[in-house]
Amino acid sequence: MAKFFIDRPIFAWVISIFIIAAGIFGIKSLPVSQYPSVAAPTITLHAIYPGASAQVMEGSVLSVIERNMNGVEGLDYMSTSADSSGSGSVSLTFTPDTDENLAQVEVQNKLSEVLSTLPATVQQYGVTVSKARSNFLMIVMLSSDVQSTEEMNDYAQRNVVPELQRIEGVGQVRLFGAQRAMRIWVDPKKLQNYNLSFADVGSALSAQNIQISAGSIGSLPAVRGQTVTATVTAQGQLGTAEEFGNVILRANTDGSNIYLKDVAKVGLGMEDYSSSTRLNGVNTTGMAVMLSNSGNAMATAKAVKERLAVLEKYFPQGMSWKTPYDTSKFVEISIEKVIHTLIEAMVLVFVVMYLFLQNIRYTLIPTIVVPISLLGGFAFISYMGMSINVLTMFAMTLVIGIVVDDAIVVVENVERIMAGEGLPPKEATKKAMGQISGAVIGITAVLISVFVPLAMFSGAAGNIYKQFALTMASSIAFSAFLALTLTPALCATMLKTIPKGHHEEKKGFFGWFNKKFDSWTHGYEGRVAKVLRKTFRMMVVYIGLAVVGVFLFMRLPTSFLPTEDQGFVMVSVQLPAGATKERTDATLAQVTQLAKSIPEIENIITVSGFSFSGSGQNMAMGFAILKDWNERTASGSDAVAVAGKLTGMMMGTLKDGFGIAVVPPPILELGNGSGLSINLQDRNNTGHTALLAKRNELIQKMRASGLFDPSTVRAGGLEDSPQLKIDINRAAAAAQGISFADIRTALASALSSSYVSDFPNQGRLQRVMVQADEDARMQPADILNLTVPNKSGVAVPLSTIATVSWENGTEQSVRFNGYPSMKLSASPATGVSTGQAMAAVQKMVDELGGGYSFEWGGQSREEAKGGSQTLILYGLAVAAVFLVLAALYESWSIPLAVILVIPLGLIGAAAGVTGRNLFEGLLGSVPSFANDIYFQVGFVTVMGLSAKNAILIIEFAKDLQAQGKSAVEAALEAARLRFRPIIMTSFAFILGVVPLYIAAGASSASQRAIGTTVFWGMLIGTLLSVFLVPLFYVVVRKFFKETAHEHEMAVRHASKAGITGSDDKQY
Repeated sequence: MAKFFIDRPIFAWVISIFIIAAGIFGIKSLPVSQYPSVAAPTITLHAIYPGASAQVMEGSVLSVIERNMNGVEGLDYMSTSADSSGSGSVSLTFTPDTDENLAQVEVQNKLSEVLSTLPATVQQYGVTVSKARSNFLMIVMLSSDVQSTEEMNDYAQRNVVPELQRIEGVGQVRLFGAQRAMRIWVDPKKLQNYNLSFADVGSALSAQNIQISAGSIGSLPAVRGQTVTATVTAQGQLGTAEEFGNVILRANTDGSNIYLKDVAKVGLGMEDYSSSTRLNGVNTTGMAVMLSNSGNAMATAKAVKERLAVLEKYFPQGMSWKTPYDTSKFVEISIEKVIHTLIEAMVLVFVVMYLFLQNIRYTLIPTIVVPISLLGGFAFISYMGMSINVLTMFAMTLVIGIVVDDAIVVVENVERIMAGEGLPPKEATKKAMGQISGAVIGITAVLISVFVPLAMFSGAAGNIYKQFALTMASSIAFSAFLALTLTPALCATMLKTIPKGHHEEKKGFFGWFNKKFDSWTHGYEGRVAKVLRKTFRMMVVYIGLAVVGVFLFMRLPTSFLPTEDQGFVMVSVQLPAGATKERTDATLAQVTQLAKSIPEIENIITVSGFSFSGSGQNMAMGFAILKDWNERTASGSDAVAVAGKLTGMMMGTLKDGFGIAVVPPPILELGNGSGLSINLQDRNNTGHTALLAKRNELIQKMRASGLFDPSTVRAGGLEDSPQLKIDINRAAAAAQGISFADIRTALASALSSSYVSDFPNQGRLQRVMVQADEDARMQPADILNLTVPNKSGVAVPLSTIATVSWENGTEQSVRFNGYPSMKLSASPATGVSTGQAMAAVQKMVDELGGGYSFEWGGQSREEAKGGSQTLILYGLAVAAVFLVLAALYESWSIPLAVILVIPLGLIGAAAGVTGRNLFEGLLGSVPSFANDIYFQVGFVTVMGLSAKNAILIIEFAKDLQAQGKSAVEAALEAARLRFRPIIMTSFAFILGVVPLYIAAGASSASQRAIGTTVFWGMLIGTLLSVFLVPLFYVVVRKFFKETAHEHEMAVRHASKAGITGSDDKQY
C-alpha cells in the first residue's frame, strides 16, 4: 500500500483533500455543547388541584396516574411529588435508548385512560405533559421603571413566553409569576347578610359569563328572493370589571337585584400570587428557559437571545431584558479553553519534533499530516451525529500526541536509513515502510481495540465514554491511513538526500544534543543489558511495582466527575413551616445583602415561593452569579469557596430561616447539586410517621459519622407543619340538609383560588378566579364563619356543623418507583470521596432495619451505575489488546510481553493522582483528584500508549530473533534501535498534555483531572517500560518456546521488512 502511494503522491494528496473538506464541513455542522447528552429522556406530568393537601393530591390524582404508567415501554424509574400548594408532578425517566417522542405518545395515551377518573377541578386545569429537562438553561429577566410587576408578568405571558417556546431546543418556559386574571374578592359576611353562598357566586358567573354563537340571518337554505345575509353576534362573555360587578346573584320578588359588586370587590389582578423574582433586590419578571431532552445548549441559548433582541423592538417603553443566569456562557468558555489547550498542545508537540528531527522538512511533514488526521476525526463524529463538547475536544487534544507518533515513526525511520545508509529519499522511504508498516498497523489496531470497548457501555458514563472513544479511535484510524499513504508520499517528495553520519555533523545546540542523546542511548543500552542479566530479580521488582500500583489505585477516592467552577452557585432558603411569603421575602432581602457583600458575586437572583425541593410560601431559591473567571484568580475566589463563604454568612445571620449555597453538579441535567442525592423508601408501607423517624435517624447517623459535611446533610422537600383540621359532624350536616358538595365549594372558593370561567382580555382568554377577601381568611375562626346553603336555600354558618383543631400534617408527599419516599442530600466531608460516602450510606440504611431501602438519584445514580462498570472496562480493554496482538503476531505468547506493560502505566497514573492530592493537602487546599470518569478514560489512553511503546520494541525484537539472534540479543538491539523514537513520541505526547495539567479558570478541574492521569501515567510508564519491555520479551520467549508456525511467520515478516540490526546504527 505504501509503495503504491510513494509512486503516486498526487493520488495521496487527492484523498487527503477529500478528508480535509469532509472535516471542515463536519466542524461547521457540528453542534456545540459542554457534555454529550447524558441524561436519560424524561417526561413530566404536572397537575394542579387548588386547595388540595399533599395527601389528597397524592391519593386522588398522582397515585391514579402513577399506577397507570407502570408498563410504559422503556421506563427506568419514576418519581412523584405532591405538596400542599395543590401542585403535583409525576416524573418518568426512561432508558437512554428510548425514543422520547414515542414514549410521550404512549404516556399521553396512558394518561387519557385515567383522565376522566380524576377530580373535575384537576380536569378543568388540565394535566400537562412536557419533555423538558429539570434544570434551567437560562433565566430571562424583564425589568421596567414604568410598568408594574403585574403588568410585566402579563406581558411576558402574552408576548414573550409563547415566542420562546417556539424556539427549537426549548422544552419549557416557566414564568415566575402569573398572567392577568379577573379576581373576585368575596366578603363572606356580606354573603351571609344576603343569605347567599360561594356556590351562588360560582353558579351566577358560570351562567352569565358564557360565549354565545348566534349564527346568521339569510344562511342557506333560504327563501327565494332573500337578498341579505349577515352574521349575528350577541354579548355573552363579560370583559370588564364593571360588567362582572353587575352579574346578578339573585333577583328578588320586589324587583330589586343583588349584584356581585354588592358582596365582592372585582378587578384585574394576577392569576397566582405565590411566586416572584428579584434581581439584586429589585422586582423583576423572571422566565426560566429549560432545554428539551434533545436540545443543544449553545444553539438554543443563542436562538433565545436573538429572538429577544427582535422582541425588544416591540417592548413597552421603559422595559428591558437581560440574562444574568446563562449556563451557555460556561459551555462556550469551556470549549474555548479546550481549543486553546489543543493549539498549545500542537505547538509543544511540534517543538519536540523539531528538537529530535532537527530539520524543518522533517518537522513539516507531521505538521501537515496531524491536522488532516484531526479533520478526519471531526468528519467521523459529524457522521455519527455527535457534538463538539469537552469530551471530544479532550480526545482531540490527547490524540495529537498519538497521531503525531505515526508520522514521526515514518519520518524518523526514513531519516535514520538515509543517514545510516546514504539512500535517496524514495528508496529510503520504501525500505523504511517495509520495516515499520506492520508496526504502524499493529499499533493502530491495538489503540483502536483499547478505545472501542468504551463505546459499548450504557448510561451517562457510557455516553461520555462513547464520545471520547469514538473520537480517539477515528482520529487514530485516519492517522494510520495517512501514515501509510500521505506521509510516505511526502517523505519521498519533500526530503533531500543526506550524507551518512548526518547527526554527527550537526553543530551548535543540535550537535550537543545529538552527542548527549547518543551518550544517553549507550548508557540506556548498558542498563538494559544489566536488566536482562538479572531476569528473576527484575521480575520480582516488577511484581512489587505492580502491587504498589494496584494498592495506590485501590486507595484512590472515587467520584463521578470533578466539581467545576461554572460561574454561579445555587442558594436554597427555607423558613419554618407555616411562614408567610412576607417573611420569606424579608429573609431573601437579607440573603441579597449578604451576597452583595461578597466581592466575587456580581448578581444575585432570588425566587420566592418556589425551589427545586418544592413550592410554598416558606420556600425560596436563588442563583448567585459570580464575576468572570479572569477577575477571580486569587486563592479562595472559586465557586466552592464562595458557596462556603455565603453559607457561613447565612448560618450566622439568618434568624428566621435556613440558607445554604451549593455549587451545581458538573452536568446540570443530572441534578440540582454536586453532592449525594438519596431517596429513602418505605417498602413495607409502615406509614409516614415511621418513615419520618427513620429519615431523621439516618440524618443523625450521617452527621455523626465524620464522613459528611454536617451542614450539608439535610432533608429534601418540605417538612411537616401545623395544619388546621376541619372535623365535620356528618349527622348534623345531614339533619340540616347540607351537602358535602356545597361544603367543598365553600371551602375551596374561600380559601383557595377557585377557577370558575374565562373572559376575553386583549385578544386572550384569561381566567376568572373567586376567593375570599384577604381579611376573611386570616384566622381559624374565619373558616367557621363561612356559610353553606342547605336544601331550603338558607345560608348556614359552618360553625354549626364543624369544628377546627390544629394538628401536625404533611406538607409534601413523595414517592419513588411507587414506594413512599423521603429525599435527603449531603456532601462528603473534606478529604472524603463520593464513593466512600456512598458506601457509608448503604451501610447506614441497612442498619435501619427491614422494610427500608433507598435508591440513588441524580448524579449519584449515574455514579453508582458507572462504578460497577470500571473493572469491566479495564478488563475489556486488556482482553481486546491481547486478542488483536495475538491475531497480528499469530502467537498466543508474544502478546503477553505487551500486556505486562499495562501495570506500569497504572503505577504512574495512580501515583500522580495520589501525589497531587497530597501536594494540594500540604498547600491547605481540598484534594480534588479521584478515580472518576476522566481518570478512567485517561488511564485507558495510557494503556494504549504503553502498549504502543512495547510494540515498537517487540516488533523489532521478534524480527531480529527470526534472523538468528538470541532473544536477549534481539531484545537489546531492538531496545537500542527504538529508544529514540519512543522517547521522542512519548515526550511529544507528555508535553502535549502539559496545558491540560496546568489548566486554570473555567473548565480547569476536568482538564487537570485528565491531564494529571495521562501526564504521570505516560511519564512514569515510559521511563519504566523502556527498561522492562525487553525483559518481558526475553521472559516470554524463555517460558513459551516459539512454535514452527510462529517461526515461519516471523522469518517471512523479517525478510519482508529487511531489518538487519547489525548494520543499522542508531543516530
